[in-house]
Amino acid sequence: MKHWFYRLSLRRRLWIAFLLLTLISIALTGLMSYWIAYSSTEKEAFLSSQNTLNKSARVLDEKLRHTIVATSSMMLSDEFKQAMNDVYDHRTSAYYRQLSSLQIPLAQMKLSEPSIQSILIYTPMGDLFATNDLRNSQVPFKSTIFSKYLESTDRALWIEGHEDPLFLGNKRVISLLMKSISEVNVQDVFIVVNLKEDAIRKAITDDLLDHSDNYFLVSRSGGKVLPMASTMETFQNDPEFMKPMQEQERGFFKYSKGNEPYLVNYARLTLTQDWLLVSVQKQSDLLYQVNRIKTATLFIMACCAVLALLLSNLMSGFLLKPLHKLQGLMKKVEHNQLDVRFESKYEDEVTQVGLKFNRMLEQISKLIDDVKDAENEKRKMEIKALQAQIDPHFLYNTLNTIVWKSETAQNKDVTDMIVSLSLLFQLGLNGGNEMTTLAKEIDHVRQYLSLQQKCYEGLFDYNIMIEDDSLLDIPILKIILQPLVENSILHGFQEMDVDGQIMITIRRLDSNWLELRVEDNGSGMDARQVDEDMRQEQTFKKGYALRNVFGRLRLQYDSRADIELSSIPYRSTVITLTIPLESE
Repeated sequence: MKHWFYRLSLRRRLWIAFLLLTLISIALTGLMSYWIAYSSTEKEAFLSSQNTLNKSARVLDEKLRHTIVATSSMMLSDEFKQAMNDVYDHRTSAYYRQLSSLQIPLAQMKLSEPSIQSILIYTPMGDLFATNDLRNSQVPFKSTIFSKYLESTDRALWIEGHEDPLFLGNKRVISLLMKSISEVNVQDVFIVVNLKEDAIRKAITDDLLDHSDNYFLVSRSGGKVLPMASTMETFQNDPEFMKPMQEQERGFFKYSKGNEPYLVNYARLTLTQDWLLVSVQKQSDLLYQVNRIKTATLFIMACCAVLALLLSNLMSGFLLKPLHKLQGLMKKVEHNQLDVRFESKYEDEVTQVGLKFNRMLEQISKLIDDVKDAENEKRKMEIKALQAQIDPHFLYNTLNTIVWKSETAQNKDVTDMIVSLSLLFQLGLNGGNEMTTLAKEIDHVRQYLSLQQKCYEGLFDYNIMIEDDSLLDIPILKIILQPLVENSILHGFQEMDVDGQIMITIRRLDSNWLELRVEDNGSGMDARQVDEDMRQEQTFKKGYALRNVFGRLRLQYDSRADIELSSIPYRSTVITLTIPLESE
C-alpha cells in the first residue's frame, strides 16, 4: 500500500487529504446544526421561564395593589374620617373612642386581604390599631425602621422584609407605609400595613411547576426584599449579576458563578419600581433533556474526532515522510554537514526537489572550497602587502646611514645595522608561514627599532616589557607590532627632535586573552576618526598600516580580536591589541 501511495503525485495525495478534511467538515456541520437546535431550545426555555416569572410578578403586583386599595378604602370610611377630624382639632380625649370605632374597618381590611398581619395608624394623639394585635408599647413609631421614610414625597411606600417592631411576636413582614387621605389637612399621620412574608412567598410560588427556591425578590441595588432561599445572597452581592437588571423592565440573561452557568430571568414590579422578581436556575437543570442530547452528540463527535485524528495521523505520515526526510537533511546542513544527500526510489515532486537539493549542496560545497582557497590566497597577499610596505624611504635612509658610518670608520655600527637589517627581513619572511611566535615577533620589532635609532640618533628611546617569559612561545600572527611602532616614529615624532618614548607592554589578561600595548608620547591623533577609518574595508584615507593589521586580525581570529585607540597629544597615544589565546 505504501508503494502505491508514494507512486501517486503530490497533487493526488493532497486530494486525499482534502477528502478527509471534507469528512471532518461534514461532522462539523452536524455539530453546528445541533448547536443551532440547542440554542433554539435554550431560548425557548428562557422564554418559558420568563413567562412563568411574569405571571408570578403580576400575581404579586395584584396583591400589593389590593393591599393599597384596601387601605385606601379604610381611609374613606366614616370612622377614619372622624378620627382625622379629632386629630385635626387636637381632641386627644377622643383617642379611646376612635380606637374602638376603627376596629370594624381594620377587621374588614384583614378580611379583604388575608395576607395582612397587622395595621397601625400613627397619629399625634396616639397609635390606632386592631386591639387583637398586641402593640409593643416599648418601641415608639418614629424610632423604628419607618422613620427614614417619613419625609418621602411618595404617597405610598413599600418597605422590604423585616421583623415587625411595632407589634409583639417578631413576625417577619413586608410593610406598606401610606400617608393619610382625608377631607381635613392633617399632618404627621401615617398608616403602616404589615403583610406576612409567608403569604407573599406563597403568592409567588403557588402556581409554579418548577423549584420555588429559585425565585427571589430583591431591590434594584441588590438588597434583599423577601428572603426565599439562602443561595440568593451569593448572587445579589455581585455587581455583574445586578447590572443587566438595571437597564430594562424585564428580560433574561446568562450568568456564571465559578464554573456553573445559570439562566437568570427578571421582572420589575409595577407598583414599586425598585423591586425585582428574579429567577435563578442552573442551566443544567433547566436544559436537562437537551444536555443529555448534547452529551450523546458530543460523545459521538469525540469518537469521530479520535478516528479522524488516527486517520489523519496515518495519512499525514504517508504524505509527509519524504518531506520529513528532506527536512532532517536540511537540519544537518544547518550544522555544516554538507556531505548528506537525499535518496528516494520514487519519482514524485518531492523526489525532484530532493535531487535539486543535492545539486545545490554540491554547488555549495564547491563554492565553500573556492572561498577557502580565496581566503588563503587573500591572507598570503595581506602578508605580502604588509611586507611590501616597508617604506623605501626607510631602506634608503638605512643604507645611506650604513654608507655614512662606513666612510666615517664607524665599523661596529655598520656591522650592527647590516645584521639588524638582515634579521629584520629574515624574521619578516618567516619561511613563508603566516604564524610566528611571540618571541620572534618581539625580536622583529626590536631589530626595526634598533635600525631606526641608528637612522634618527637621539630622537627616541624604547622599552619592551613582558609580563611573563612563558608567553614567548605563544603562537601569534606575524608583523603586527612593527606597523604600530612605525606609526609612532613617522607620525608621532614627526615634529619632535628628541625625547621620544616608545613603550611596548605584553601581558596576559586572563587565561584566554593576550594584550599587546604600544604607547608613545608623540603628537597624537584623532583616535575616534582613525578608529572609524581603520574599520572600513576600503578607504583612500591614511592609516593603511592600522587597517591592514586590523583586517588580518579579523581574518585570523574573527571578531574575537580587536584594536582599541586612545590619544592625548604629547602625553600618551596608546594602541592596544587584544588577541584570544585559545587559537594557539
